[in-house]
Amino acid sequence: MTTGISRRAALMLAVLSPTLLAGRGWAGSVVHDVAMTGLTFDPALLKVAVGDTVRWTNADFVPHTATANDQTWTTGTLKQGETGEMVITAKTSLDYACDFHPHMEGKLLIEG
Repeated sequence: MTTGISRRAALMLAVLSPTLLAGRGWAGSVVHDVAMTGLTFDPALLKVAVGDTVRWTNADFVPHTATANDQTWTTGTLKQGETGEMVITAKTSLDYACDFHPHMEGKLLIEG
C-alpha cells in the first residue's frame, strides 16, 4: 500500500498546473490588461471580480492616468511604456477617465 500520489500523477500535475493557472493568481484572481492607446482605453469596458487586478499600460507617446471619476483612486501619471495596477475591492469606484484627456473614459463592471 502506498501513500501520497504516484510519480506519474505528480508529473502530470506539474505539466498541467501552468496551463490550468494561466492568467490566474494563487487565489484564483485574474490580471486584466488595459492598453492606453490612440487616446482610448482598450478595452473601455472591462468585467472584473473582487480580488482581480487591473493593469493599465500606456502605449501612447503622451502621458495618461486612469483616475476614478470620484477621485478615490488613480494610477498616477503613466509615461509611454509605464504601467499602473489596482486590485479590485468591493468598494472600488467603477467609472474612470484620464486626467489629461477627459474624453478617455473607462468602466469596470464587477461580476458576482
